[in-house]
Amino acid sequence: MERVFFADKTAVIDEGCQIAKGVKIWHFSHIMSNCVIGEGCNIGQNVVVSPDVILGKNVKIQNNVSIYTGVICEDDVFLGPSMVFTNVINPRSAVNRKSEYARTVVKRGASIGANATIVCGHDIGEFAFIGAGAVVTKDVPAYALVVGNPARQKGWMSEYGHKLKFDSDGLAICPESGEKYKLEGGKVSKV
Repeated sequence: MERVFFADKTAVIDEGCQIAKGVKIWHFSHIMSNCVIGEGCNIGQNVVVSPDVILGKNVKIQNNVSIYTGVICEDDVFLGPSMVFTNVINPRSAVNRKSEYARTVVKRGASIGANATIVCGHDIGEFAFIGAGAVVTKDVPAYALVVGNPARQKGWMSEYGHKLKFDSDGLAICPESGEKYKLEGGKVSKV
């Protein structure tokens, strides 16, 4: 059977993985057993994708990222260089907690900046934007911009990655796409 994806000769791909067409796996990366990797994903250098991880289409993973069991990334997610996921709340070397892996879902279009940490069990909403170095310790709403340690919301972002400025009617326009957004009841939606 012809391979429909590219993997550098130094990449390691374990048995049982489902890797779609157009995927690129770069130097020294390890794709562990039973992963599902969607069409068009780009997996940078020195990335570890742990067993049973699911990546949607067009996920971009920069260098030095570990995606641990329990993580699901939907389509068009961006994971910045050296960002970190966890999968156990209270890890100890001498205590086996593999049965306690917590699930983390990164929703469609979300971006996570360089060196950010996502504490397990906290979902990242659609098109949310996690700033570089942020430490996420709770769920992040769709379109939210969060920064700092612990991460705190500092605004809202468009699907094109621009900070939204809402008028007195709760409306904002993305300066790049011209798309309109509505802020109502503490939630943002595209109009």
